Amino acid sequence: MKLSVIIPTYNEAANIAGLVRDLYRYAGEQCIEVIVSDGGSKDATMDIAALAGASVIKSPKPGRAAQMNYASQFAQGDVLYFVHADVGIHPDYFKDIENAVSDGFDAGCYRFRFDSDRAILKINSYFTRFNRLMCRGGDQTLFVTRKLFDQLNGFDEYHTIMEDYDIIIRIWKIARFKIIPKEVIVSARKYENNSWLRVQLANLTAFTMFYLKKEPASIALKYKSMLDYL
Repeated sequence: MKLSVIIPTYNEAANIAGLVRDLYRYAGEQCIEVIVSDGGSKDATMDIAALAGASVIKSPKPGRAAQMNYASQFAQGDVLYFVHADVGIHPDYFKDIENAVSDGFDAGCYRFRFDSDRAILKINSYFTRFNRLMCRGGDQTLFVTRKLFDQLNGFDEYHTIMEDYDIIIRIWKIARFKIIPKEVIVSARKYENNSWLRVQLANLTAFTMFYLKKEPASIALKYKSMLDYL
């Protein structure tokens, strides 16, 4: 198996080098490539990613869906692995994905845990073991076989937010989806800058608007208005 790891970035200079190095270090002698698809960063993200060993491209269109689709055009792997820049990758990721694909799963993700010891966030993390849409999200990373990704025509670039939920819905309709029973580490930054309840309400609002097929721009505007995001 050759694995193409695709990372969409925007101003991720603080995170990108560590992630790229971990991806190569944990893969060992396995066949991977790491592609960073940048959406117009104002910081040194692209230079830092290149120095860390990634292939770096600038997407002609910003937004995660567009950036990931653009990178997929350059990817040589028979499996694509989409990873957010601030995620702590699992050391077994290559073997886990290889095993899942060998077992007949064409797509899947990890569970997650937060980089925080707050008990209430451990409850959030617990629910990521369940195969329900509200328990999913791009922070959990997503692997998809090249064949399935092409069959789906990639991410729907209409969804400038919630693109991860949209593609998972479409995957579930035609393919087997594996939740790997291990955890990646995700940032608790939003919860540190906002109350737990505030973040939960914002997430529920965005999910409800997505379910009701509201315009992505209106979902993003509402979501950001409910949080001190950064």
